[in-house]
Amino acid sequence: MLDDRAKLLLKALVERYIADGQPVGSRTLSRASGLELSPATIRNVMADLEELGLIASPHTSAGRIPTARGYRLFVDTMLTVQRDPLTPPQLAPEQPQKVIANAAHLLSNLSQFVGVVMAPRRTSVFRHIEFLRLSERRLLVIIVSPEGDVQNRVIFTEVDYSQSQLIEAANFLNAHYAGLAMEQVREKLKSEVDMLRGEIASLMQAAVNISSEALSEAQDEVVISGERNLLAVSDFSSDMGNLRRAFDLFEQKTQILRLLDISSQAEGVRIYIGGESQVVPFEELSIVSAPYEVDGRVVGTLGVIGPTRMPYDRMIQIVDITSKLVSNALSYRK
Repeated sequence: MLDDRAKLLLKALVERYIADGQPVGSRTLSRASGLELSPATIRNVMADLEELGLIASPHTSAGRIPTARGYRLFVDTMLTVQRDPLTPPQLAPEQPQKVIANAAHLLSNLSQFVGVVMAPRRTSVFRHIEFLRLSERRLLVIIVSPEGDVQNRVIFTEVDYSQSQLIEAANFLNAHYAGLAMEQVREKLKSEVDMLRGEIASLMQAAVNISSEALSEAQDEVVISGERNLLAVSDFSSDMGNLRRAFDLFEQKTQILRLLDISSQAEGVRIYIGGESQVVPFEELSIVSAPYEVDGRVVGTLGVIGPTRMPYDRMIQIVDITSKLVSNALSYRK
């Protein structure tokens, strides 16, 4: 266990390192902590902290920097979130995809790091379907999900349908199958195909197949904004290897998805420190995340990805407020 003096010095060291990115020496630490301690005493405490794996000495520098373990102790027991007046613009209640994109952009702008938002989880259920004749044997299928998402797909058909036939098919699907998952619709159509005219039945099957694809493509989507902000962070701009690994992470998205999925099972804001587990494999990156809700039910997660040396107190505020804004925008009913 750390005594109060060691805790105070560790807190001062982490805050100083977050502020200027330079290894912290005993003299700087003495001034930052406000403690009347001799340099020798401070060096002894720093040696103890290093032995505990909370700080480390990079290269031959005389100063110390926090380790993943040191950051974890800091954010869990020493962090005080200042409730500064943070007044981000409201997120307008629009289509879910637009809300998600706007939220990622907002997180990126406020944090000056990378904003990530996992699109809401949902089943491939449709609320409404329409067909629009574009040209001979070429149709536009418009699918509206229960959440208000609109997906458009162009399909080519073997038969040239009139607009009245398209309206007839859409009315049948909306009257009999709206609110069902596409898999259920597909099964029901197989059993009811005899009561439908052949060409209409084949149109419906094609529509169900394309709609199922469209709705599933919208699943588990991660929207990322502000990757270029990392170019302004010295931890990355001075090390192309770090930068490349970070951009690989954003490009693959699967690891981010897994992380956001874990976050959605937790309540409130969570902090994942780079390098402390396989969850965030890179020591240089940390993630501050929070789940968001629709009508009181958790449906997704959002967060900020930035350098491990980030101002966690401000990031917590930004992520917390944005998750509430997204929840309000997606739950809004006219």
